[in-house]
Amino acid sequence: MALLYTHSAPEARTCSAAGDFQVYPGRGSHKVYHHDREVDNMTTQTRNEVLLEGIALEAPALSHENHGTRFYRFPLQVPRLSGTPDTLPVLVPEALLTAVRLEDPLRVRGQLRSFNNRSGVGNRLVLTVYAQAMDPGSGEPCNRILLSGALCKPPIFRRTPLGRSICDLMLAVSRRYGQADYLPVIAWGQLAVQAARLQVGDTLSLEGRVQSRTYRKVLEDGTAQERVAYEVSAMHLLEQEAAE
Repeated sequence: MALLYTHSAPEARTCSAAGDFQVYPGRGSHKVYHHDREVDNMTTQTRNEVLLEGIALEAPALSHENHGTRFYRFPLQVPRLSGTPDTLPVLVPEALLTAVRLEDPLRVRGQLRSFNNRSGVGNRLVLTVYAQAMDPGSGEPCNRILLSGALCKPPIFRRTPLGRSICDLMLAVSRRYGQADYLPVIAWGQLAVQAARLQVGDTLSLEGRVQSRTYRKVLEDGTAQERVAYEVSAMHLLEQEAAE
């Protein structure tokens, strides 16, 4: 796989070959209107593939029912090289539940999905790994995502107090029935410098990992509440033809 830019992040983890991924080449008719510029995904090759291996921390609990199919949620813990794990929410249809065994390695293939949070509590955008296949794991932790989509907000570039470059991005990735997933992406170092040059509507293809991050939110009454955010940490920006 050809790489345009690379970034050796301390949390990068080697996973199985790209052959473990299924290809979802969907071209939706969804259009994103943002900052007076139209993003037409009819001309954007999209890709959304997640491969995780970790441990299910809890038994799946019923989430909702849609068109006669029940969906369940459970947290999947995936270790990082630093020793601090990512705990990621997984949504799974009932037909796949037999693969979930507590404390046994579990391999999950699917997509990263976004949903609007209408409860008024927590983040406005809720991210979930939607499982399309699950199998017993090999015991080797894995956290890998391939994304291709269109940038739907201007990049936000800044530097940390220690002077490290960081850039926040929002990627619109089309899926079926005219819908799209809006996925927050964070880039560091030289990748952040390169990503900051992008404009709304530009196509972006990347390889990275899905991470969880705990932060404290100060509420209107002055109290602080601990919350968890999920985002994609970019490891490589890919040439467009390599992502197709």
